[in-house]
Amino acid sequence: MRIVDVKVHLIKRPAAPPFRWRTGLPGSEPAGISGILRLITDEGIEGIATTNRGKILDDIVERRLRDELIGQNPLQKEWLWHRIWEIDRIEELPIYLLGMVDIALWDLTGKVAGLPLYQLLGGYRHTIPAYASTVTFASIEEYLDVADQCLALGYPAIKLHAWGDARKDAELCLALRKHVGATIPLMYDGSAGFDLPDAIYLGHALTEASYLWYEEPMREFSITAYKQLSAAVRVPLLVAETSDGAHMNTADFITSGCATFVRTSAGLKGGVTGAMRIAHLADAFQMRAEVHGGGLVHQHLCMAISNTTYYESLVLTNPVVREPAVDEHGLVHAPTAPGIGTESLWGTRTWEDDALRL
Repeated sequence: MRIVDVKVHLIKRPAAPPFRWRTGLPGSEPAGISGILRLITDEGIEGIATTNRGKILDDIVERRLRDELIGQNPLQKEWLWHRIWEIDRIEELPIYLLGMVDIALWDLTGKVAGLPLYQLLGGYRHTIPAYASTVTFASIEEYLDVADQCLALGYPAIKLHAWGDARKDAELCLALRKHVGATIPLMYDGSAGFDLPDAIYLGHALTEASYLWYEEPMREFSITAYKQLSAAVRVPLLVAETSDGAHMNTADFITSGCATFVRTSAGLKGGVTGAMRIAHLADAFQMRAEVHGGGLVHQHLCMAISNTTYYESLVLTNPVVREPAVDEHGLVHAPTAPGIGTESLWGTRTWEDDALRL
């Protein structure tokens, strides 16, 4: 089997429903151009991956990736993963595109094998609980209302994205713990909004409120700063979400002693191959590798990785609408289509139908 063509289809994407992240970060996606990457083989089987950054994907494929991929055996995923890293040395690929080819290759391999991706990766479970991962709301009172709705919809745990103000966020975190009681797992994500002094201040509040983890309070360029934070607070740190270098950079976070949890994902860590490397690395240190973000690829990773505990389900609106992948008991179930199953989300539509919208 050989790759005989590499295509990118550009699709107009409407603006997402409006929501906010913390102060200083852009919120919901404006209208734009998405992209579908197709790796087409001489046996008629193809692998698919998608991104919201279609024009950037198209440029990288045209200049670097098409000639690299045509003629290659798509089952040689490890070889091709290293080739993409070689290209990254020249291109400094956007972190969200680093794993695009790898995702498409794993999709293709699953179709060849006739297996869902998670079973191809070994398989560990068939269901996993989802936590409600909030966007940023206007007031403490609104957050408490959203939390009540999430629990009523079956979510067993809640993660906060808040305002990026250490004092206000600390007040919110304490108020939510008091509101839901001692037994509901709570997490907090700083979205890299703080410097070290404010991160320490907020970390003390999270310790007091027994939060399960404290995620990305600072930009992840300084492991020294994270070591100082870890020494100052007792709340467990979840680190290495957006840092370049996949398992290599994650290893430095772990060996520094500042990590209790690490992040893994296909989107930010070099595809499925990178995500699994991080999961196995963390497992060697008896750490959890929590899967970052939702969607089909990450549903598969949650089913395949033994040392992950939750699926991240974004709560974008008030009133709360539960993600379709999450059932009334707060559980996500293993996908069943061969490969990743992206086509199953399109129903009777195909990528050609959407591509005609350009």
